[in-house]
Amino acid sequence: MSKLTLPHYSLFIDNEWVEGAAGNVMPTINPATGEKWATFACAEPEDVDRAVKAARRALSDPEWAGLSATARGQLMCKLADQLELNSQALGAVETTDSGKLAAETQSQAKYVANYYRYYAGLADKIEGHTFPIDKPDMHVFTKPEPIGVVAAVVPWNAQMFLTATKLAPALAAGCSVIIKASEIAPAAILEFAKLIQAAGFPKGVVSVITGDAKGCAIPLTSHPDIDRLAFTGGPETAKHVVRNTANNFAITSLELGGKSPIIVFNDANLESAVNGIIAGNFGASGQSCVAGSRVYVQRDFYPILRDKLLERTAQICVGDPLDSTSHIGPLCTLAQVETIEDALAKAVEQGGKILMGGTRLPDLGSDYYFAPTIVECPNHDVETLHVEMFGPVLSIACFDTEEEAIALANDSEFGLGSGLFTENLSKALRVSQKIQSGICWVNTYRAVSYMAPFGGVNQSGYGREAGIQAIQDYIRVRTTWISTSSEPMSNPFVMR
Repeated sequence: MSKLTLPHYSLFIDNEWVEGAAGNVMPTINPATGEKWATFACAEPEDVDRAVKAARRALSDPEWAGLSATARGQLMCKLADQLELNSQALGAVETTDSGKLAAETQSQAKYVANYYRYYAGLADKIEGHTFPIDKPDMHVFTKPEPIGVVAAVVPWNAQMFLTATKLAPALAAGCSVIIKASEIAPAAILEFAKLIQAAGFPKGVVSVITGDAKGCAIPLTSHPDIDRLAFTGGPETAKHVVRNTANNFAITSLELGGKSPIIVFNDANLESAVNGIIAGNFGASGQSCVAGSRVYVQRDFYPILRDKLLERTAQICVGDPLDSTSHIGPLCTLAQVETIEDALAKAVEQGGKILMGGTRLPDLGSDYYFAPTIVECPNHDVETLHVEMFGPVLSIACFDTEEEAIALANDSEFGLGSGLFTENLSKALRVSQKIQSGICWVNTYRAVSYMAPFGGVNQSGYGREAGIQAIQDYIRVRTTWISTSSEPMSNPFVMR
């Protein structure tokens, strides 16, 4: 395919498709082939400023600010309809751009329509309060108002889901939003912008931009007119983002990395545990912030679980992500592959044993394919038990007691997801409350819903997305005092 025939994506600012101010363009790679398949415009500080100004203007424009909360919800339902109607095409673009399985991207694009409908239903249920105030002749009430201009920074790996968890509550609250798509595989979010336009949102309410740190991310997160920042990404980048918010004091939420533990007790259902481990680690080719990539198994149960896990992993089909028979596709970037290879080399030096996989699969069409890998760890110092792999690499180790399992699970700087498998209800409840993580799955893994809060602790960030509470994070409360007395206000210098 020649450069002249490559699809091109412009920036979506103020309901217009525009090129970046400097005219810079970046290519995006199809991981399944290792070749360029499209290009996209790169935002510059001038473009960021234009998007923020449009978002600020929308907050006072009657076309958006004048809508009733119910009307906002109806507009969001139109967007949900667009998502459902276009989920197949949208998923195919995301798969081509990121290497994720089409079965997953298409079903996810369709499922996240529920997020927009859920928050659409909440839009006219954000209520104020009146107070039985302790002052005579006073009527005091609160009114919820949109927090303002929101910057939503979204990574490539679960972009439709992670956009929905930010955009849906923000729109329901009446905010305006600038979505910063990752410069890695941004095509799906730029395609999504077409659906926003088709749904009929007014000018400036939603803009979608992308580009590098200097031209786009830093100017956006440090822009003085940003009121709220919702960020998903890595801890190191988050540290820079937090520093940037010193320029705007934006209220910030961070959903960062993870190194999630899965604990398997000797009374677990074997089939359920193996399925949970495979779903938790090899789902999305391991490119998930909640990947259950370190598994601790009670020692006397270890041999049978290990053998069953090896058997099932051997049946995983790695291949073209557009092929419905594939279980795992390519990784999104070569940098991920190289990180995995470095970590595996160190793990072997530290005594880790690669039971399966550990190599690229270039015969499948590119160097982005990596074999499902299981590393047996004789101790907790092995590299792969600590580094976020972001690929299909599972580390497995033994424990003896419940207390040891909890200690191992908590021996991490992260705290996003966790899982445990046991048929003992008391144990499940006891252990799940002692693991330091924002989410714990018991006898299942990697389930999410628009109703359930999502977020982490420690180096996995702070704040929660999804659930009823999330909409409160996008509003401010205005308090109004009204004197109901027919008498003039008393002399302020006469104390009573």
